[in-house]
Amino acid sequence: MTAASEEGPTISTGPTVREVGEFALIARINAGREQGSAVQLGPGDDAAVLTAARGRYVVSTDMLIEDRHFRLDWSTAEDIGRKAIAQNAADIYAMGAEPVGYVVGLGIPERTPVDFVTGLADGFWAEATRAGGSIAGGDIVRSPQVVISVTAFGDPLGEEPVTRSGARPGGLLAIAGRPGWSAAGYALLAGGHVPESGPGAATAVAAHRAPRPAYDLVRAAVTGAHPPVALTDISDGLLADIGHLAESSGVAIDVRSAALRDTELAECAGVLESDARQWILTGGEDHVFAGVWPAGSPPPPGWTVIGDIEAGHGVTVDGARYCGPQGWEAFSGTDSANVGHSR
Repeated sequence: MTAASEEGPTISTGPTVREVGEFALIARINAGREQGSAVQLGPGDDAAVLTAARGRYVVSTDMLIEDRHFRLDWSTAEDIGRKAIAQNAADIYAMGAEPVGYVVGLGIPERTPVDFVTGLADGFWAEATRAGGSIAGGDIVRSPQVVISVTAFGDPLGEEPVTRSGARPGGLLAIAGRPGWSAAGYALLAGGHVPESGPGAATAVAAHRAPRPAYDLVRAAVTGAHPPVALTDISDGLLADIGHLAESSGVAIDVRSAALRDTELAECAGVLESDARQWILTGGEDHVFAGVWPAGSPPPPGWTVIGDIEAGHGVTVDGARYCGPQGWEAFSGTDSANVGHSR
């Protein structure tokens, strides 16, 4: 494990950021990048200028801290960059919007290799290209460890954002994506297993290092004939995040566990003698999307119905309360209860 210190990541024999300097470093990571149409003015001035096509933005921000949200011995710089953008882009899509630009704050030790920073930038841009939008600006400062802060700006795909509060009794809960895979990847890496160590291991490790949210399925759903009435991003665990949706909407949600069975994930769990069901229900960082459709309007192709919206409050699984941790909580005081998270 690379220590979090002024020595910086020891992953390259090339020049360090101290040797090239701040402005030369900024010039390197911005060289050859093409801004999206929503960015009227990108890096190079005191601030960026973005257009708001509908007269308003959806805005989200997240931070990642070395050894809390990622590990340098588990992930490449590009993996980390992709993950930083993905978790912000997923929040934008979970509001029924599409990203148009991102600003990135980066803290790094002075002896960090330049190659590491350009690798991060490659990851930022690769995921931004996939999700929509471009890196419109940011800031770089010296820090005792790697810290990344991303703010994403999004343009609503419809007339109004899609919030967590639109679910009503009689509706259907559906997801886009496969929950539990990032948790599986975390468990494999924490246990010292290599990607070739068993069925699905490579898929799980890749899902943890750099999640790939199903942006296209949200875009198609929100702009389709029967859009969802509520949306959320599963970042802290399926039960935890749909619990927030249930609370915001003033409803109860019953999850059908049979609809969540994943044979390949179960085979992966066998390597560690672990419980795939727990990964699926409480693991996070897959950035699966959960949406609600009203009665008589089933979700579009690509979405899997996993539950029912009922009168009442709270979340149940097959009609019963789930015993055990519900998912990630930033100030819980222990990571042992938050299976599946590196943060």
